[in-house]
Amino acid sequence: MPPIPGSGLAKGLAVTLRTMTKRTVTAQYPDVQPELPPRTRGVIGLFEENCTVCMLCARECPDWCIYIDSHKETTPPAAPGGRERSRNVLDRFAIDFALCMYCGICIEVCPFDALFWSPEFEYAETDIHELTHERDKLREWMWTVPEPPALDPGAEEPKEIAAARKTADKLQAQEEREAQEAREARDAQGPAEDRSDRAAGQEGQE
Repeated sequence: MPPIPGSGLAKGLAVTLRTMTKRTVTAQYPDVQPELPPRTRGVIGLFEENCTVCMLCARECPDWCIYIDSHKETTPPAAPGGRERSRNVLDRFAIDFALCMYCGICIEVCPFDALFWSPEFEYAETDIHELTHERDKLREWMWTVPEPPALDPGAEEPKEIAAARKTADKLQAQEEREAQEAREARDAQGPAEDRSDRAAGQEGQE
């Protein structure tokens, strides 16, 4: 069946009429902050403690807007007879948000979870040079990162949490063992002191 002449125009006018009859809603920004979805790409936060200066984020960035400087330090051996180890120490971590296109590649490729998306978006500047934010500012944004969504009830526990819990349990058991040994040492020392006191008293009486 051939289309009725003018049906396309009628459909377009119908959409216009429906839109005109709807109540308009005005976002009262900045007096009222918008409710952003949890995965909003606002700004990138840096959790510096997790950064190992592997440079993956800087190498994979298509805009080359991540600047990282570091130096090597030698750490003493963990046990006697061991060998010294060298590790990278972060000196500078900066992101030029005037170049960043918010693709999120740096966050995806980071193997140690040092970069996160924050929903913060109010960081406009009058000078383009001030859009290069150093690690201190990136760390401040880290505390605005929302918590991850809850896992499914039937999902397995993440290996990072399991490893952290195992380490915490091991440390707690070690502390309890040391406290027990200290109590036993005090208990063993107490009777010896009592015997010495009694012996000294008897010598004094003689």
